[in-house]
Amino acid sequence: MSTSYQGFTAEERAAMKEHAQDQKKAARRSSRADKAAQDQRDVLAKIAEMGESDRIMAERVHAVITASAPALAPKLWYGMPAYALDGRIVCHFQSAAKFKTRYATLGFSDQANLDDGTMWPAGFALTEVTAEVEARISALVKRAVS
Repeated sequence: MSTSYQGFTAEERAAMKEHAQDQKKAARRSSRADKAAQDQRDVLAKIAEMGESDRIMAERVHAVITASAPALAPKLWYGMPAYALDGRIVCHFQSAAKFKTRYATLGFSDQANLDDGTMWPAGFALTEVTAEVEARISALVKRAVS
């Protein structure tokens, strides 16, 4: 087993390229309202591109987040649907296909108010979005922006 650095994976390089493209698109938009509307369309288009299982989960996660925390603005982040408060990413959805993992992930950044002592979860594996999972996501997102 080698401990030397092997470089970025193809998936990581693709995510970085997507992020650069997202940043260029955002810089070209004129007004704040145009940017917000286009960001929403970009997120929905990215979700629509996903495979069926990831797409179904992403649609539900998107619906729960936008209903639970309307202050969060949808935007793409490294090619993933993400939700920002005052331009700073609070949470994101990573499809299982993105990095060829066995589950999708709902991740939270350091901007999320989820602190609980000296250690707390910042990422959650998703294999299915049930009513119980939707309730947990809603509570987490509300707490994250509180």
